[in-house]
Amino acid sequence: MNTRPQLRRIVSLLVGIVAVGTVGYRWLEGWGWEDSLYMVLITLSTIGYGEVRPLGPEGRLFTMFLIVAGVGLMTYSVGTLGRMVVEGEVQALLGRRRRMSKIRKLRDHYVICGFGRIGRLVAQEFERKPIPFVVVERDEAQVVKIPEHYPVVVGDATEEDVLLQAGIERAQGLVTALHSDADNLFVTLTARGLNPNLFILARYEEERSKSKLLQAGADRVVSPYLIGGSRMAMAVLRPSVIDFIELATGSESLGLQMEEVLLAEESPLAGVPLAESPIRSELDIMVVAIKRRSGHMEFNPSARTRPEAGDRLIVIGEREHLQRLDAIARGKGEA
Repeated sequence: MNTRPQLRRIVSLLVGIVAVGTVGYRWLEGWGWEDSLYMVLITLSTIGYGEVRPLGPEGRLFTMFLIVAGVGLMTYSVGTLGRMVVEGEVQALLGRRRRMSKIRKLRDHYVICGFGRIGRLVAQEFERKPIPFVVVERDEAQVVKIPEHYPVVVGDATEEDVLLQAGIERAQGLVTALHSDADNLFVTLTARGLNPNLFILARYEEERSKSKLLQAGADRVVSPYLIGGSRMAMAVLRPSVIDFIELATGSESLGLQMEEVLLAEESPLAGVPLAESPIRSELDIMVVAIKRRSGHMEFNPSARTRPEAGDRLIVIGEREHLQRLDAIARGKGEA
């Protein structure tokens, strides 16, 4: 419900009846502006102080009209304001229920803890892919900034109950981007205990926190300041490299993306040389590197290279072609 027009209507009616009443007493009884306004206010408020001055017949009739109109208007105003408050609370409650119902249906999603500058950028990138996610934020000032279509759990991400509300046990990954290293450490410990298979990316600021987060169960740790400083230095020293990275990871104009694709056991691409697979010939996708199941990284693999199940392909191509490759890699599509 749009409350602004109703509020404007109530204020306009109140101002209007006060103005009409003031002018009416001045015209009918010949009172001054101050006495006329005072009479209107005590009449509308039903305080019952009595008449400012003795009223004539016309003044009494006008006062009766003012009482009926004023009391009716006050009743309407109070009822409308009360309804807006109640409906606002009901709408908020229904909104929370809808969000929780949506969250309960999510599977293999990501949980973003904290909606500051870093968390907001992560959410925007996930939305662009699109990748399902849930935002966990405790600060009401940040909660109001979250887009309405984002699934949100309002609460402290360090609490087990809050993470469970976000579906942590069904999630694929978690990004903890809170401002405090201690909070990120606690979120990592709690999330790892609730979901041992969860991929956890943790933000850190102090260098000494890096090893602690890894020991607590984080799979990756990231320092925004370290990455930002390194990126700025590279932009000065190797600007063409930065151009390539931005082209591969963030280009929308050319439709190119860099992605990571995991080969499942049932994938028809497993064990097939790149020269014989449809990756290059049909999908026109460039294989930049292969990360073996052992963790070894092979850059610029040759046409004779055979990716195996469990390997991860680092590829560049158009979004539609990458989506087809992902389906084939998961064994959900035909090679």
